[in-house]
Amino acid sequence: MATKNLSEYDLTSVPAATGMKFGIVVAEWNYEITGALARGAIDTLKIHGAKDENIILKHVPGSFELTLGAQYMAEFTDVDAVIVLGCVIQGETRHFDFICNGVTQGITNLNMKYNKPFIFGLLTTGNQQQALDRAGGKLGNKGDEAAITAIKMLALKRELTK
Repeated sequence: MATKNLSEYDLTSVPAATGMKFGIVVAEWNYEITGALARGAIDTLKIHGAKDENIILKHVPGSFELTLGAQYMAEFTDVDAVIVLGCVIQGETRHFDFICNGVTQGITNLNMKYNKPFIFGLLTTGNQQQALDRAGGKLGNKGDEAAITAIKMLALKRELTK
């Protein structure tokens, strides 16, 4: 369980996102949560210099579709990194496990296949309140953290490929 605010960080520790292009794929399911994650990610990208025209936001029906949506983003746009944002809340069946495992493996595979950052921003919580706490609530916004991770991974790639 997160014990710190995901939105608290040293602004100077994040490289400039100037010239970087980002795709954001957001699940429509649990949109109260995922919409807040998307807003956090977009705001954070802009704080660090990303321009509106360099942020592409697309929606998919649910979290399981995030992987294919992210692949489409990589294949049909010129983004440098893809941020996937979703929320799966534990229920009474094993559906939670299948969705979480599928998305986790899918995003890992996309990182390797495309040699570009695909950032895992899937909340996997035990209940609605835990999700709200991580989507702009008392623990900050996981969307902020996903955006920072995307910027840092692109900066690393640029540094290593100079």
